[in-house]
Formats: sequence, C-alpha cells, structure tokens
Amino acid sequence: MRIFMQTAQPSEEVGQFYQLILQEDLLGGWTVIRQWGKLGQRGRFRQEYFDDLESAQQALSAYRERQSELGFKTTFVEGEGGPG
Repeated sequence: MRIFMQTAQPSEEVGQFYQLILQEDLLGGWTVIRQWGKLGQRGRFRQEYFDDLESAQQALSAYRERQSELGFKTTFVEGEGGPG
C-alpha cells in the first residue's frame, strides 16, 4: 500500500510531501517506510519493521492521522486493505 500526502502550495512557497508505504518483507514481517520533504526534492526517509500486519497498519494509520493534523492532504492512495 502507498499513501501520498502533500501540503497546499502558496504561489511563492514550495509545498511539502509525505509518503507512507506498507510492504511485506521476505521473512513474513512488515515494513512501514516514511518519506518526507519538499516537492521536487529527494527528501528523507525512515523504515520501521513489524512482526505482524496489524501492528504495521496501526502505525501507518497513526502516521497518516498525525500528518493530516499538521495540514497534509491525501492526494494518492494505491493498494488494498489499507487503513480507512
């Protein structure tokens, strides 16, 4: 699953993005990848590993909610079974 979020862009300011990716690893665990930065730039990222899908989905939902509170809007969602 992939969720892409961004802030509104005032005409003189570059907007920001926040991307969340949930993927299964080769050993049956799950990884949540967070990437953020200014639009048009590479940004920074962090990875967290989880033993089960439920824990990974909870973390993904919490990150998404937190960024929404900070003014980020979801602009793209790809994949199934993601948080509502």
